[in-house]
Amino acid sequence: MKIRFGIGLGAETAPGQLADIVDRLESSGVDSLWFSELVYTPAVDPTVGMAYALARTTRLKVGTSVAVLPGRHPVLVAKSLASLAALAPKRVLPAFGLRSAIPAEREVFVVPDGKRAEVFDESLKVLRAALIEDSASYAGRFFTVGGAAVAPRPVPPLDIWLGGSSAAAFRRIGALADGWLGSFLTPEEAARGRAAIERAAADAGRRIDADHFGISLAVADAELPEELVAAVRRRRPDVDPGQLVAAGWDALHRQLDAYLEAGLTKFVIRPVGTAPLDGFIDRFVDELVSRQN
Repeated sequence: MKIRFGIGLGAETAPGQLADIVDRLESSGVDSLWFSELVYTPAVDPTVGMAYALARTTRLKVGTSVAVLPGRHPVLVAKSLASLAALAPKRVLPAFGLRSAIPAEREVFVVPDGKRAEVFDESLKVLRAALIEDSASYAGRFFTVGGAAVAPRPVPPLDIWLGGSSAAAFRRIGALADGWLGSFLTPEEAARGRAAIERAAADAGRRIDADHFGISLAVADAELPEELVAAVRRRRPDVDPGQLVAAGWDALHRQLDAYLEAGLTKFVIRPVGTAPLDGFIDRFVDELVSRQN
């Protein structure tokens, strides 16, 4: 199975930094660059960032980690993805989630109250149909589409990955997605998540490729900043923050070994702390590019 490492950009990466970042990643053998959905931050919009990065490169892949799908019309999302894939075949890696991780941003992705999960499921079905069918039609509770003809259709079809870590998310991934990009999970939890997804896929008469399981991980230069520890504890009060965020690169390597043992092979690594991004990229290349196969 192919082991790959990509870099995830944080909330404080300003658009003006992107050209230098993209050029360095393209020349240094980094597999991929990932853009998060962070509406109320300086971070560039994921679709805009992907288009910009693809236009400057010939090798680097780009992805979303993760973009919110419910609240967007899936045919319009399909058109954007198809356009990107036509400009840069085999270099577009879309991953979607149920909702924003930032509560203040959730109001901009409008769906009927209490129906976000149902809207997500329908959105995924419409998105996939629009990307693979010459004339896609769908009639559901939230979307009605007649003869959607998104062109040019990506060949081969794009793989659609999803985030999430709940039992419902695992069922959705198994039934509707092509891969999983988890986060804030220990290796043991990730192993259980992979098993649950594989069971859900089998129940749906499907199969997720063995190397389509990944996770987003954060690494600090050394000790974890106090504010980060507090934030992690708010999100996962049941887990030691050091199990979820690596305090240094040696700790990250130990975590990676455990995730590989759990069956994960795709990793999005993002920096935390105040160290310059240039230094993080240099260290990423030194530490991780050689671990790819």
